[in-house]
Amino acid sequence: MIVLEDLNVKGMVKNKKLARHISDVSWSTFKTFLSYKCGWEGKYLILVDRFFPSSKQCGGCGEKNVMLTLSERIWACSSCGQEHDRDINAAKNIKKEGLRLLQEELATA
Repeated sequence: MIVLEDLNVKGMVKNKKLARHISDVSWSTFKTFLSYKCGWEGKYLILVDRFFPSSKQCGGCGEKNVMLTLSERIWACSSCGQEHDRDINAAKNIKKEGLRLLQEELATA
C-alpha cells in the first residue's frame, strides 16, 4: 500500500520559491506511473484528500490545532501535551488516514 496526499500542485506552483522544483517533478506523471505500478503488482494506491488536516491533527489524540501556522515547525498538542514535528506528524496522519480509507474501501467491495 502506498498513500499520497492529493496535493494542489497548481496552487503550489504559484509560490515562486517552489514553482521550479514542483514543475520539474511532474506530480501528475508521478501519480500516473505509481498507479500503474501498484496495479501491476496488486498493491493499493490510496489518495488522501488535500483538505485532510494532516499537519494540524495531533497524531496521538486526534485533536485539531486550528491555530497552527505554516511557520510553526514544532508544536505541542493543547489536549494531550504531545510534541510534534509538523512534517513527521503529517506523514503519520496520512498513513493512518490511508489505512482507514483502505479498510473502508475493502468493506464496501
